[in-house]
Amino acid sequence: MKLSTGTRLSLRTVALLYLAVLVVFPLGAILYRTFENGIVSFFQLITTPAAQSALQLSLIIVAIVVPLNVVFGVVTALALARGNFRGKGLVQAVVDLPFAVSPVIVGVALILLWGAGGWFGFLAEWGITVIFALPGMVLATIFVTLPFVVREVEPVLHEIGQEQEEAAATLGATSWQTFWRITLPAIRWGLTYGVVLTVARALGEFGAVIIVSTNLPGISQTLTLLVNARYEDFNQPGAYAASTLLMVVAVIVLLLMTVLDRKRTKE
Repeated sequence: MKLSTGTRLSLRTVALLYLAVLVVFPLGAILYRTFENGIVSFFQLITTPAAQSALQLSLIIVAIVVPLNVVFGVVTALALARGNFRGKGLVQAVVDLPFAVSPVIVGVALILLWGAGGWFGFLAEWGITVIFALPGMVLATIFVTLPFVVREVEPVLHEIGQEQEEAAATLGATSWQTFWRITLPAIRWGLTYGVVLTVARALGEFGAVIIVSTNLPGISQTLTLLVNARYEDFNQPGAYAASTLLMVVAVIVLLLMTVLDRKRTKE
C-alpha cells in the first residue's frame, strides 16, 4: 500500500510525539534534575558507600545470572529445536511463563519455597540463607530473565537446520566437537543478543528482587532498590543521580544490542 507524502509525515509526527511523551520527556526531566546542581554533586551522590555497594551488588547478580542462563538457555533451545519428545509444548509454556507472571508473584513464590517454614526452609538450620540474601535475589533474577537466551537461540537453530551437524557426525565428530565447531559459531549472534537482553533485564529488575531482599544499604540493595529507597526517603537528588547511573548502564547495553543486531542482520 502506497501512502501519500502527507500521510507519511502525519504518521511519523504521531510516532515521534508518542515516543517523546513516553520516553524522551521523562528521561530528559530526570537528566535535568540530576545535573541541576552540577556534575560535582552528581558524582558525590553516585560515589557514596550505599551507591557503590548497590552498583557492585547489581553487577554481581548479573555476573552470576548470565552464565547460568546461557547454559540453561542453550541446552533448552537445543532440546526444543532438535528434539521431539512428550511434553515439549509444556516446556515451551514454562519457558514463556516469566513473560506472563508478575515479578512480585515470583518473589512471593520464592518465599513460600525457600523462606522459613517453606518447603526448603530447613536449609536455614544448616546455615544456608536464601531469602533476604544474595541467593534469593539471584533466584528471582534468574526466573525473570530465563526466556531471553532460549527465545533468541531457538529460532536460529531452526533457521540453520541440521545438515551441517549431521555431516559432521558422519565424518566422525563427537557431539561436543559438533557443537563447538558447527553449532556454536552458527548461533553466536543470537546467543550474544540473548545475553545482552538478559543483562539489561537483570540490571532493571525490581519487583521480584524487592520481595526477597532486606533492601538494606550495603547488604542486599541493588541499584534499582537504591533509587526507590532514596525517593521514599525524600532524597530526590540522590534518587535522580542513581537513576541516571542506571540509565547510563542501560544505554551502554542498548548500544551494544543495536550494534550486535546490525551485525547479525548483515550476516
